[in-house]
Amino acid sequence: MVDIAELGQRSRAQAGTMVDRLRQLVHQESPPGAVRRLHDCADLLESWISPVLGRPAVRVLHDGLPHLLWPAEDQRVLLLGHYDTVWPEGTIADWPFAVADGIATGPGVCDMKSGIVQMVTALSLLPDTSRVGVLLTCDEESGSPTSRPLIEQQALRSRAVLVAEPSTEDGALKVARKGGSMYRITVQGRAAHAGVEPHRGVNAAVELAHQVLAVRALATEGTSVTPTVLSAGSISNQVPESATFCVDVRAWTREELDRVDRMIHAMTPWLPEAALVVGGGINRYPLQESVALPLLELARLAGRELGLPPLAGAHAPGASDAN
Repeated sequence: MVDIAELGQRSRAQAGTMVDRLRQLVHQESPPGAVRRLHDCADLLESWISPVLGRPAVRVLHDGLPHLLWPAEDQRVLLLGHYDTVWPEGTIADWPFAVADGIATGPGVCDMKSGIVQMVTALSLLPDTSRVGVLLTCDEESGSPTSRPLIEQQALRSRAVLVAEPSTEDGALKVARKGGSMYRITVQGRAAHAGVEPHRGVNAAVELAHQVLAVRALATEGTSVTPTVLSAGSISNQVPESATFCVDVRAWTREELDRVDRMIHAMTPWLPEAALVVGGGINRYPLQESVALPLLELARLAGRELGLPPLAGAHAPGASDAN
């Protein structure tokens, strides 16, 4: 039986250690795809978690990227997180870790290095971690292209998966998430001199402009279709021969993701003699509330026992490995 009062005292006593660890983890930069930096960050995480669990990590390498796995033999719960961030290497020089008025800031604090520190602290407070598995990946910000099979494998071994992504600002637990799709659309035209013979060209930039507007028109209430990165041409006095743009799609239902996916893959050129190549597709289907509500009820029960304020559930527009 857990002594709730003692657990509260022990957790509060960890506050200083948590801030110190968060500072270390934030200053250990981990940009997407930066293999050396990611291995350095993995070393730090191993040094914290392996002693707490009493078992070594399995460093699973895919394309050089180090995913950290501590499997449990009779795994009931999987704690899942990612230690890559969206911030490029060197950001820490201009934006160092800081704490002011009880709020920590710095690259990766929110998404999701603070969650990892909370995870490590919670593990250190548990009397028995023998049935808890831990998986920390390093490509979530890129859509989890190499870690997804590992995540699915370990999730299937577990009765519950808890993802240490941040709660909402008011502390609500995220029980539903939009699904997401990612596309890269390439336009092929024909180059020509912009001054001497523009009529001989097929302007890929003009085709791109029409396709961007067509894609944007696929959005509906609750479904966002957002053109993001655009590129066309290489020199200023030439009709662009090629162009590309990326599209980010978010939706609350599987049906909506499927609809937009069909429409994007069915796109046809607007200009005669232009050609389109559509790459990408659905990355993650939505996390449905019905799947997560049983875990929310368990969290509410545990929260009451710990004397915490009532826990609420929330729907998040962003996708994650929780999907």
